[in-house]
Amino acid sequence: MDRHILVVEDQKDIADLIAMHLRDLGHAVDCVHDGGKGYEAARSGRYDLIVLDVMLPQMDGWTVLSRLRERKETPVLFLTARDDV
Repeated sequence: MDRHILVVEDQKDIADLIAMHLRDLGHAVDCVHDGGKGYEAARSGRYDLIVLDVMLPQMDGWTVLSRLRERKETPVLFLTARDDV
């Protein structure tokens, strides 16, 4: 079943790789590269899933999720490459 997925990732090469694999699986994918644009896209769009980085410019992933939860309950999968537990 095709899904519409939003990928919010500031590293374009990582976002492109994720989007490529999701598209290969038949999903429609939009990518944005900072938290502010991610929040606006998530708030105004109709997504089945959001893949959200934690450390983003403009607005971090936790803030994006917090603000988004005031309006929507779209499932969110956090993605991060932190070097610390």
